[in-house]
Amino acid sequence: MRRLVLALAVLAASVGLGPVPAQAAPGFSTAYERIPGAGGTEIGAVVLTPTGQGTGPFPLVVMPSSWGLPNIEYVGQGAKLAKAGFQVISYTSRGFWDSTGEIDIAGPPTVADVSEVIDWAGEHTPADTSRVASVGISYGAGISLLAGAQDPRIKAVGALSGWADLIASLNPNETVALQSVAGLLALGNITGRPGPEMRTLQTKFVSGDFDGAIAAAKQLAPVRSATTVVDRINANQPAVFLANAFEDSIFPPTQYTDFFTKLTGPKRLLLAHGDHATPEATGAIGLPNETWDELAPWLRHYLTGADNGADQKAPVQLKSQRGVWRSYPTWAAVGTMKTSYLTKPAGLSRTGGLQSTAATGWSNRIGAGIPTLADSGIALFSGALQGLLSIPVGVATPLVDRTFAGVWSGPTYSQKTVLNGAPRLHVTVTPTGRDTSLFAYLYDVDALGVGSLVSHKPYTLRGATAGQPIPLDFRLEATSWEVAAGHHLVLVVDTVDPRYLGRSKVGTSVTFSSPTTDPAWLSVPVA
Repeated sequence: MRRLVLALAVLAASVGLGPVPAQAAPGFSTAYERIPGAGGTEIGAVVLTPTGQGTGPFPLVVMPSSWGLPNIEYVGQGAKLAKAGFQVISYTSRGFWDSTGEIDIAGPPTVADVSEVIDWAGEHTPADTSRVASVGISYGAGISLLAGAQDPRIKAVGALSGWADLIASLNPNETVALQSVAGLLALGNITGRPGPEMRTLQTKFVSGDFDGAIAAAKQLAPVRSATTVVDRINANQPAVFLANAFEDSIFPPTQYTDFFTKLTGPKRLLLAHGDHATPEATGAIGLPNETWDELAPWLRHYLTGADNGADQKAPVQLKSQRGVWRSYPTWAAVGTMKTSYLTKPAGLSRTGGLQSTAATGWSNRIGAGIPTLADSGIALFSGALQGLLSIPVGVATPLVDRTFAGVWSGPTYSQKTVLNGAPRLHVTVTPTGRDTSLFAYLYDVDALGVGSLVSHKPYTLRGATAGQPIPLDFRLEATSWEVAAGHHLVLVVDTVDPRYLGRSKVGTSVTFSSPTTDPAWLSVPVA
């Protein structure tokens, strides 16, 4: 396997490169190295060194690989950076492929590897280790953020499609993202060597001890979540560049927006439609890419002081499903919350309304544990269709079975309206089961009743007392969505979604209500 990765890395990095003449144009040389990592672990790395650009020292860009991918992941983008005068080291994260050690799920040794790679670069390459960036996608993004808290030499971080809060990502509102977790475990076993933490988690998960798996994950997560060490990141003041997809099925965007607001140093946030890593994957292999085209000047400015305007652009940039980018000074400024109140589902359609005045004193009961046509799609696949081909997760809202779902429909928009930010739902629920999962979906619906999924979020009630009302107030995932004139919003809440490990049981029920002193409402952020 080591020889295969070496051959692929050298081939990918050297295509089109011949011997470097004495007066060569700016280029780079390529080498494969075994770098000592934390505790003696050997890290397989592709080292790209600028040529024809003087003797250095050159600012250093360290690129930890994504979960399940080898060091050739970034060679295309690394080649561009090396030609632009950056010393680049793209390496395989420990426990995967040609790196030794075991997968510790971004534990302290994996994070310490970043610093070891920086040390090695200072001794073996013309790198300037006082000007360092750590950049990665997915697993590499999470590692890079955590390294930014540990190593003050890191002056810039590029964290693309990553996580800042591991539990909020994979167990949102106490609801395991089943398809995503299963996929990550499978890929880790195929491409790497699970360490004790991962083995414990997957043993509990596969054996059906889901509560045990969640408890174990909650113990591991804090030290592996950048939000836990945000104060240390703020103390080190690296310039943090975050990017993510609105439909990311592994690391959804709201945990990133929460983290972004806590950062006090230079920061940028780019959000576009798509699933996990789809907005930036093409850029990693060197193809033109909007995210990397923004990140590269960011690195140049904060590592070299280049006056290229990267620090003058708006910190928040959102791309709607229509492909329109909009810029904002803060996350709080992306939209103004507009509240509508839920009314009692009634009539032959058993559909409630979303109106401007509070409607209280009503209740609506649905059966639990039975799926409806409303769901969030397939992890990695559905969001990719939205981002790449503008094909949303859809549903014919009149066909959603009101026996097993609450449905509320809003008024028709007279003009195009942009929703920017995270919608919020508040409703009182009374379950008859001890554990019940709820799934809220917000649809953009046309005149024929065909809906496109704008946002969704799960929420699981655990250890509830049967018949005891529980007020719920939770956010759906962030979005940037243009609702066309003539369309309206529809809210659907049911109890089963195949993407998640739901807890609803057949034979139980849930009653939605709007007490006089606590009306039910939906707030959507309007730009």
